[in-house]
Amino acid sequence: MNVKISRIDKSLPLPVYETKGAVGFDLLSRIEMEIEPKTIKLIPANIIVEVPDGYALIIASRSSTPRKHGLTKPHGIGIIDQDYCGPEDEVKIQVFNFTDDPVVIPKGTKLAQGLFTRVDRLDFEEVDNIREESRGGFGSTDK
Repeated sequence: MNVKISRIDKSLPLPVYETKGAVGFDLLSRIEMEIEPKTIKLIPANIIVEVPDGYALIIASRSSTPRKHGLTKPHGIGIIDQDYCGPEDEVKIQVFNFTDDPVVIPKGTKLAQGLFTRVDRLDFEEVDNIREESRGGFGSTDK
């Protein structure tokens, strides 16, 4: 399946799967940015993607980003919807600088990874009770 993609800065490469077994592809910083300590920033990833029907594009951290750069994704993952693909809908990587120093990210730095995953849209049916018994609430398997 082909996915329509547009690069803002053509000097940066298209995303690629780096190995035969890779399920995610690296996302790069389109510009150099400085992230102040204890702040959240959006780093442009240089691509606009038309996510195919039946899929979502998940933006996840690269495992080396916290160790190499002192940055983490403050919300775990990002979700790129199927209709987020207009001319101003560049994918952005949200990062939090958890260090006590400014972090400079050079243009072209690999910061996150993208993963296409199948999704279904389901209908909701409101009911008064789901089932008779409860598992025990949040943290119930920690006993």
